[in-house]
Amino acid sequence: MAATSQKASHSSSDDSVSVHRHVVSDDWRNDDQNMPINSSSIVSLINPTDSNANASAKGIQILTRAQTSHPLDPLSAAEIKVAVATVRAAGATPEVRDGMRFVEVVLSEPDKTVVALADAYFFPPFQPSLLPRKGGAIIPSKLPPRRARLVVYNKKSNETSIWIVELSEVHATTRGGHHRGKVISSKTIRDVQPPMDAVEYAECEEVVKDYPPFQEAMKKRGIEDMDLVMVDAWCVGYHSEADAPSRRLAKPLIFCRTESDSPMENGYARPVEGIYILVDMQNMVVLEFEDRKLVPLPPADPLRNYTPGHTRGGVDRSDVKTLQIIQPDGPSFRVNGQYVEWQKWNFRIGFTPREGLVIHSVAYVDGSRGRRPIAHRLSFVEMVVPYGDPNDPHYRKNAFDAGEDGLGKNAHSLKKGCDCLGYIKYFDAHFTNFTGGVETIENCVCMHEEDHGILWKHQDWRTGLAEVRRSRRLTVSFICTVANYEYGFYWHFYQDGKIEAEVKLTGILSLGALQPGEVRKYGTTIAPGLYAPVHQHFFVARMDMAVDCKPGEAYNQVVEVNVKVEESGKNNVHNNAFYTEETLLKTESQAMRDCNQLSARHWIIRNTRTVNRTGQLTGYKLVPGSNCLPLARPEAKFLRRAEFLKHNLWVTPCALDENFPGGEFPNQNPRVGEGLASWVKQNRSLEETDIVLWYVFGITHVPRLEDWPVMPVEHIGFMLQPHGFFNCSPAVDVPPGACESDVKDTEHKETIASKPVSNGLIAKL
Repeated sequence: MAATSQKASHSSSDDSVSVHRHVVSDDWRNDDQNMPINSSSIVSLINPTDSNANASAKGIQILTRAQTSHPLDPLSAAEIKVAVATVRAAGATPEVRDGMRFVEVVLSEPDKTVVALADAYFFPPFQPSLLPRKGGAIIPSKLPPRRARLVVYNKKSNETSIWIVELSEVHATTRGGHHRGKVISSKTIRDVQPPMDAVEYAECEEVVKDYPPFQEAMKKRGIEDMDLVMVDAWCVGYHSEADAPSRRLAKPLIFCRTESDSPMENGYARPVEGIYILVDMQNMVVLEFEDRKLVPLPPADPLRNYTPGHTRGGVDRSDVKTLQIIQPDGPSFRVNGQYVEWQKWNFRIGFTPREGLVIHSVAYVDGSRGRRPIAHRLSFVEMVVPYGDPNDPHYRKNAFDAGEDGLGKNAHSLKKGCDCLGYIKYFDAHFTNFTGGVETIENCVCMHEEDHGILWKHQDWRTGLAEVRRSRRLTVSFICTVANYEYGFYWHFYQDGKIEAEVKLTGILSLGALQPGEVRKYGTTIAPGLYAPVHQHFFVARMDMAVDCKPGEAYNQVVEVNVKVEESGKNNVHNNAFYTEETLLKTESQAMRDCNQLSARHWIIRNTRTVNRTGQLTGYKLVPGSNCLPLARPEAKFLRRAEFLKHNLWVTPCALDENFPGGEFPNQNPRVGEGLASWVKQNRSLEETDIVLWYVFGITHVPRLEDWPVMPVEHIGFMLQPHGFFNCSPAVDVPPGACESDVKDTEHKETIASKPVSNGLIAKL
């Protein structure tokens, strides 16, 4: 196995400590738990009269054993390998095959009826409640073979194609099995450019640094050592016909470190301005170069670095004691492959190179009502970062970090004790590199439990008796780096039925250089000769909802709720009255909505056929967090690719291939309004259907000096909260934890070893 960039920490005795490394391989992992199995072997159907068949499944074919691979499991390394080999072998000529570059290889997710069949049989005994109700969709008798979807860029022809490959037989090499794939379809997509790849970025940096006119321009700025130079190959976006996707283009941003032997130096502290470069990324040549304006490099800022104190001429705090989260009885969650059960929650974990973490088949087990679905699929599908400085090069910094780069491909191997605390379950991620080899990011997704303060409490003032419960949440997350910024994406599951989506923003500001004495109105001066432009970060969550819907059912609708103040008069003689007003969003055109804090606006996804004990329809509500809209004029160039930013909420019926709000290929996209803005023009009905919510949330970043040299985490997100879904608080049955008596020995508080935080969850200082 060939490997690069490996970092490992080993533990032979602690199961919660895992190896952390990034593996690049052209072969499969020798890992039985990740071996994909031929679907014909996992779907062994028997006659329902067999003695092993569950009596409740009379007349229905049953799997003899639980599957080892679920239809929603991400592609394994072996499956990716077979998919790539199948497509490469299908190339018409040697030249076509040699030119193939593999942008993305992902699971072609099956129809929801296939998922329903798998869920019913996956864990014995057979669970008929997971199959559609009478009159629902037809369930297949067996699972079809898994399929892969490949986005392939041909470096020689500059063409992009999409392939569907059926993975008939895939076994690990250690088993000596057959490896077969079959091309189901292929099509060339005209007039698009797929996302850029890290291999291309590295090649672009070398091409620019080797270009003699660039070297001369750097000499004018006092730089002769090209090892100091950093070249970030930004996509060109689309500003005019010169950016058309007939060519694969990048306009790099240039930065320069001060010390070649200091790899952890913050090179972003010295941006190089005044140099214009256009690179042909297909042929890796500089197309255009101009040294437009000699802007001196900012002086080396003594506060630029963020490494430990002794390495940057500073001193770290000495009064921080160790904090450990331990669970002596182990975690409360259970994991079977990608399937997770935690208290009353269950769901599946997926991962794609574009979206990163995906949560499938979210449901809550509600006593006698059984498993109640809430969502089919949850993920972050796009991220846009527009800058507010009209000067070159900042006006063209409008990154689409999912569609142009890929959030999942830029993910990290997470480290216990740093990125996550407590008893950790990690999930690896597999995907292809540009040349078709298999890459594995180990410990890419982190899952753990967190104490979250008080869940609920009440003390009777007459008796002095109190009941109090600690809140605990299950957190599933991953973190990625896109050039200078880091983004952490989190899904939190709570004991009271809430689901929280959270993004944590950190990393390094994207800076500009100033002429001596210059001040820019479109940013904040951070250090002498250095400023940070104002900008915004927007995220799009796609939520394929299924509130109380069995497979095959489409009984959801969306209602907008606004709080209104009652008019003065007989109904409001004291002028204190207010009430909620509901509006059913009947069509897509009605469902283009914005947040409104003044009316406490929120939206409820309801099931039109299921009621709670008061006769009200069951539902989940989307509770906005802090939010904003683009601070740009409607004619702004980036909005032609990101028209979806114009509203905070969009609602569509679930439809095949409507997965990304700016279309699948936003890179150099010349088409106005592609994606959500075009889909909703159909104005489809939303009154009772399979609902997809697109929630757009953003933060306006006016940089502070305190954001330098590395930005403390900013939090942004929203909540999905039960609204009439349960008959009472689902958290009333959380057991009490052990309460600790007051500590009397004040002289030795620092020696106290442990304090219960939640039942079975202990913090040690």
